[in-house]
Amino acid sequence: MLAFWNRRTGQPNSAGETPNSNPSGDVGPGQATGDPDGVQIVGERSWGGPLPFLSPSPWAGYPSEWSTPQWAEGPGASHLGLQRLIDTAWACIDLNASVLSSFPAYRLRNGQIMPPPTYLINPDDSVYTSWAEFAKQLFWDYQLGEAFVLPMVNGADGYPARFRVIPPWLMNCELIGGRREYRLGGLDVTEEILHIRNISSTADAHGHGPLEAGGARMTTAALLQRYAHNLAETGGVPDYWLNVPGRKVTQAEANDLIDQWVESRQRRIGGPALTSGGVTVEQSQSMSAKDLTLLELSQFSESRIAVLLGVPPFLVGLPMAQGEQFTYANATQLFDHHERAGLRPKSNAVMKALSGWLLPRGQSVELNGDEYSRPDLLERAQAYQILQQMGALSVPEIRAMERFDGIPSAAAALTGAELSGSPDAAAQTLMQEGQPL
Repeated sequence: MLAFWNRRTGQPNSAGETPNSNPSGDVGPGQATGDPDGVQIVGERSWGGPLPFLSPSPWAGYPSEWSTPQWAEGPGASHLGLQRLIDTAWACIDLNASVLSSFPAYRLRNGQIMPPPTYLINPDDSVYTSWAEFAKQLFWDYQLGEAFVLPMVNGADGYPARFRVIPPWLMNCELIGGRREYRLGGLDVTEEILHIRNISSTADAHGHGPLEAGGARMTTAALLQRYAHNLAETGGVPDYWLNVPGRKVTQAEANDLIDQWVESRQRRIGGPALTSGGVTVEQSQSMSAKDLTLLELSQFSESRIAVLLGVPPFLVGLPMAQGEQFTYANATQLFDHHERAGLRPKSNAVMKALSGWLLPRGQSVELNGDEYSRPDLLERAQAYQILQQMGALSVPEIRAMERFDGIPSAAAALTGAELSGSPDAAAQTLMQEGQPL
C-alpha cells in the first residue's frame, strides 16, 4: 500500500520524517503559521475517494523580500500559476489537449492491436468519467512543463491497473546523487511515480515548458490586454492633455482637475465633454481604434505564443500573415502542419513514457490521430483501390476502417476473421471504378 495513503488513513508515519525546527512568526491575514509535518489535509474522506486537496500556505519564516509563490487556489485548481495564462495561451493548450484526448487509444504488442485493458476505458473511475478526461489533464500538465502520474492499484503482474494525474505543485522533486527523488506530502514515492518532462536536462530535476521561454511575450500580451480593457473602460479616449492658459496651477489643483475629468468620463461614456474656466482639451493626434489599442503589436505577441505551443495562429482565431489569402488548400495544410509538428511529437513523447511505465517490454499504448488530418473520402477511396490491387487490403478491411455498416465487427475484419456471405457487390463496383465507397 502506498505510504501516502497510510498518512491519509491515520497510520503511523512510516517515512521517518521529523518536524522542522523553523520558528513560527507573525503572518499576514489569511496566512497559516505552517504545518511542520509538511501538509495540511482539508476535508477527510473515506478510503477509495478522490485524492484529498493539499492546501499550500505561506510559511511564517519567509523573509519579507521573498515573493510568495502564486499557488493555484482551491481544490478545483490543477496547476501552479494556471490562472496567470492569457486567453491565447489557454486556447492553444486547451486545443492541443482536447484534440489529443479525443484520439482513440490502443494497446499493441509487436505492432498487433490487443484487447483494450480497463484503464484505456477509464484509468480511475473514482475521479474520472473516461480515458479522455484523464488524457486531457495529462496533456495539459505536460505542455506546462511536466506531468506526474501516480498508481492507485497494481495488477497481479505488478504493473499499474488504476492511476491518476497528480497536480505538479503537490510534488517535490530533487536531484540527489544524480538521481531524481520524489516526495508527495513529505512521503517518498520515488519508486512509484511517473514523471513526464516536456523539456528535460540531466542537471535539472524538473521539466520545463515553452511558456517559460515566452515569459516576456506573456507579460507583454497581458499588459496589452489590460491596456485595451482600461481604454474601453474609460471611454476609448486617445492621448490628450488639459490646458489651463494664463496661469500656473498647483499640484492639488491639477490632481483635482484630472480626477474630476476622469470620473466624469467614466460616468458618461460616449457623452459630450464639457470644460469651463478657460480649460481646454488638447489632443495629441487623431488615432484610429486599431492604432489606439496597439492591435498589431498585440496580435504579433499572441501569434508568437501560439507558435511556441505548436499551434498555427489561425487555428485560435489570430489573423494570417499580411498579404496571405485564406484558401481551402492552405487551411488543410495548417491542420496537417498542426498534426505533424505539434500534436504528433507530444503524443509520441507522452505515450512512450506512459507505455514504459505501464506495460512490459514489447507492448505499448498509442494514440490514433488519423481522424484529425486524414484526406477526404475521394482521396481515401483512390488509395484504397491501389492497396486492394496490391493485395494489401480487402473490401471488408476497408469497410471496417471507414466504419461502414455490413460487418459484425471492425475488429473481426482487422484481425482477418472470415465473414459469412460475399462483400457488398456495389462497394466492389465502386472500388473498381475508383469512386468513393
